[in-house]
Amino acid sequence: MLHVKEIEFAYPHSTYRLRIEHFVCKAGQATAIVGPSGCGKTTFLNLAAGILRPTRGSVRVGDIEISSLGKTASATFRLAHIGLIFQEFELVEHLAVGDNILLPLHLGLRSKRSTIESEAKRIAEQTGIDGYWKMLPDRLSHGERQRVAICRALSTSPRLVLADEPTGNLDPTNKRKVLDLMIACARERGQALVVATHDVELLKSFDEVVQFEELNQFREAPVS
Repeated sequence: MLHVKEIEFAYPHSTYRLRIEHFVCKAGQATAIVGPSGCGKTTFLNLAAGILRPTRGSVRVGDIEISSLGKTASATFRLAHIGLIFQEFELVEHLAVGDNILLPLHLGLRSKRSTIESEAKRIAEQTGIDGYWKMLPDRLSHGERQRVAICRALSTSPRLVLADEPTGNLDPTNKRKVLDLMIACARERGQALVVATHDVELLKSFDEVVQFEELNQFREAPVS
């Protein structure tokens, strides 16, 4: 479960302010966060992941308050328990697709190695990128790169999956296939799934849809 309580955040030398009194995404729940570009959805996902730290308040994943962890402990927790799907994919260009998907193992995640490898192959097959396993990312389309990033996030069976526009580069068929897979994984594994999206056609698939401009109590200035 993701539980955000009374957090505030501000970027240095910026007029942007974020204040969220309460946000919960339960285990097995799929929540969509919607709002215009620049309203702060990505900032919120980075706070939920522990990449950014709020100036006050708490962010909890399960029974761990990640907002109080130090930088190293936060990165270690994130590697093992949070699946991140970035808008810009964040693939390592000199690594093959398979190694990008298995990047958490290369970065030091040692638990469940054989299970993660097996799950990675299964999800790659389900998303149609298993045939690209040994290719470098520069040979892939944007949609294929996005599916690699999704496979990487799901393969470790994390407690929490945070996705920033995960279907933005996909054609309609793969868009539906990928979203169905993400939601099915959340429900079957008891994962909390939070997706920032502009795609209104997909919203009916989620358990809850949150308007970010209503969630954030400060609205004076936009941020990318």
